[in-house]
Amino acid sequence: MDKKRLEYYKKKLEARREELLKLIARTEQEGRAADDDPTVDLADKAANSYTKEFLFGQTDHDRVPLQLVEEALARVRNNEFGLCVNCEEEVQQKRLEAVPWARHCISCQEKQEQGLL
Repeated sequence: MDKKRLEYYKKKLEARREELLKLIARTEQEGRAADDDPTVDLADKAANSYTKEFLFGQTDHDRVPLQLVEEALARVRNNEFGLCVNCEEEVQQKRLEAVPWARHCISCQEKQEQGLL
């Protein structure tokens, strides 16, 4: 992959990382804010507890794509970006455009989804 295209994907990945970090921080802050409500009603406490659990679950959900983005940035630094981590063939440009943190080419991704990898 040429340097210009690699730099393009690097910027795209860094922007996605920042977006995810902000989302996680905001969700964690909202989860902490659910504790600040001085309600005494048992039903309100249960609702706040549910909200807090839901928000922290969202944070965990957002950490998975963040980890994939971080791994893709590491592949950029190691000059391995754009290669399938399984077969080491070049990942299709359309796939990278849609999912720049993609680890696999389309055929290996299909195999992984079928549990064959």
